[in-house]
Amino acid sequence: MAFKNVLAAACALAASTVAAAAFELKSPDIAPGGGAIAETFVYKGFGCAGGDLSPALVWKNPPDGTKSFAMLVHDQDAPTGGAGFWHWVVYDIPASATGLPQGVGKDGKGLPAGAKQLTTDFGVPGYGGPCPPKGDKPHRYNFTVYALKTDRLELPPKATASLAGFLINANALGKATLTGTYGR
Repeated sequence: MAFKNVLAAACALAASTVAAAAFELKSPDIAPGGGAIAETFVYKGFGCAGGDLSPALVWKNPPDGTKSFAMLVHDQDAPTGGAGFWHWVVYDIPASATGLPQGVGKDGKGLPAGAKQLTTDFGVPGYGGPCPPKGDKPHRYNFTVYALKTDRLELPPKATASLAGFLINANALGKATLTGTYGR
């Protein structure tokens, strides 16, 4: 009978360890649970006067079999007729990476070797920070890292964020999202 109790306790501990090892994304620059995005990370243009730096992002516990990562940043609240607004697309991030340092989205210098940035809805590659319409409710900016089952995505040089999102989702083993908010 004591063996059954020990076995049950070991199974419960193993289950809680597995649950604690979920794929997750955090940032020292954005508080979890919809934390406000600071001016340092806000777009510079369209009436916004932020620093337009990409926040630092850190992930851990990717699913087994991960061969690369992709990072998508999307404003689901943008008044675009339902498409939202793509603020950053980075793909072909090597499986050895555990995050992206602050400011790396500006010109791509400092991205992990082999990683690439696509043109966003701002019309240029790289990170473009939040800049919702003045007086609009605060928008939600979803930073999502995807663990992929492929080393690299076969994207054409002028691929859209939507095409990238389609291929990323088709190759995803898992994803982790951090949401930040910003309004003006």
